[in-house]
Amino acid sequence: MLAAVLHEPRKLVIDELDAPQPQPGQVQIRVRAGGICGSDLSYYFKGKSGDFAVREPFVLGHEVAGEIAALGEGVSGLSGLSVGQRVAVNPGLNCGTCRYCVQGMPNHCLNMRFMGSASTFPHMQGMFRQFIAVDARQCVPVPDNLDFAQASMAEPLAVALHALRLAGSLVGAKVLLVGCGPIGCILLAVARRAGAHRIVAVDLAGKALQMAATLGADETVLADDQARIDQWSQQRGTFDVVLEASGSPAGLDTALRAARAGGTVIQVGNLPAGQSPVAANLVMSKELRYQGSFRFTHEYAVAAEELGAHKIDLRPLMTHAFPLAEANHAFDVAHDRNQSMKVHLQFD
Repeated sequence: MLAAVLHEPRKLVIDELDAPQPQPGQVQIRVRAGGICGSDLSYYFKGKSGDFAVREPFVLGHEVAGEIAALGEGVSGLSGLSVGQRVAVNPGLNCGTCRYCVQGMPNHCLNMRFMGSASTFPHMQGMFRQFIAVDARQCVPVPDNLDFAQASMAEPLAVALHALRLAGSLVGAKVLLVGCGPIGCILLAVARRAGAHRIVAVDLAGKALQMAATLGADETVLADDQARIDQWSQQRGTFDVVLEASGSPAGLDTALRAARAGGTVIQVGNLPAGQSPVAANLVMSKELRYQGSFRFTHEYAVAAEELGAHKIDLRPLMTHAFPLAEANHAFDVAHDRNQSMKVHLQFD
């Protein structure tokens, strides 16, 4: 089979690898589409994502959907899975027994196997390859009328659902979104559906703000409009909830200043490793709730079901698709915020 393997920054090689065979309890998936995530871009351009650095040839990708090619021993019709079935694939497999799993925090599993992450060594290889073998419980069936690229959006949608669950009720809330990349725009769409009263979006790129407006932002603001941004910090802040999705220290600083006293800031963006120069004292002086959000838990199945039922439409975000052979070009396009939002790889 063919796979997109990162050998060094900005160098994906389409290598020939052995197709993995399903072990007992597993299924073999023929991958049909995969979305390029911000962490994939960071690995590709920098050789690391946050605190996780690439130390060996590494298959990227953790947002995919495909069809079941084979069932391993012990996976029968009782599982609800069958050969030929379309599925979205949860990239994370938690152990179920460590202290975080038993406390209902499987996204912090001490033995997590998250495909396409360099958080462990040897790395858990990703899913930008023609075939993968995963546990049956990682597969969520989707209807045949949901195309594979849309089904692969279950992973970023799950990230957004998890973040907004941590934010609490948004009914009637004033919400600021900092960063309008793909995750940010999905957060916006979900926040609108969750009953937010007013949503303001801020970003460096005009095209990203156009997408935010399409998905329901009431106001969009360029990040260099300092006069407008400064207004949000007056009278001890403006917004009930701030969703920080830029992953930049400047974005976090804006979020802390814009949140009203007693408000909530949800950190969704992946900040650079090390210390970040921000106005952190505002967490104390305005009694802010600063909450991190990492991956997702049970929300993946919910996201796949929402997409399958056409309850949320993320197609406006899906701007480009390329064959696996053009993976390097696809990553370059995905990195250009002025021409793309969500870029997918397609597998024959």
